[in-house]
Amino acid sequence: MKHRVVGRKLGRTSAHRLALLRNLSTSLFEKERITTTLMKAKELRPFAERLLTLSKRETLHARRQVLRHVRDTNVVSKMFDTLSARYAQRPGGYTRIVKLGPRRGDSAEMAIIELVGYEPRRKQEKEKDAAPAKGRGGRAKTAEEAAPAEKAEKAEKGKRPERAKRAKPTEKAKEKAAGDSGRKSVGRKGGQRGQ
Repeated sequence: MKHRVVGRKLGRTSAHRLALLRNLSTSLFEKERITTTLMKAKELRPFAERLLTLSKRETLHARRQVLRHVRDTNVVSKMFDTLSARYAQRPGGYTRIVKLGPRRGDSAEMAIIELVGYEPRRKQEKEKDAAPAKGRGGRAKTAEEAAPAEKAEKAEKGKRPERAKRAKPTEKAKEKAAGDSGRKSVGRKGGQRGQ
């Protein structure tokens, strides 16, 4: 009987399950949105929310407790600097699970788990934020300076790749080929052809 037994085993040993939850939570805090199976997402939710609640304390002891599970120091600093400020007034419920449907290979239920308040950046915003290309002098190229370089790149793309040239047969190879033509060849059944 399964009385008072909480949690899913996920087909793993306890050490493997803990490592899985640590890795998933690290990825969740780093990217703020991950895709996984529904059962893993449901197991990850209380684990990750406990760590976020710890990060809201902003003490050295709390930081060490979070570092025990999230080994990436950059992710921990993000948790204590930006995420704790984002959820300072929120009493809990920092994550959201969105069901996606079955996976094509094995029909496992898939889900997205993301932090509440996560806004995906669009392609236009990413292109605007991209820094201009810098030359050797450390300054951005002007339109006049960039134009010849772009023309050269287009000319390079327009060219066909050179084919590997075949080596010309040498005198010895010609003689050998001529000498082989007079020999009798052996057929499939061991008989001789050409007689």
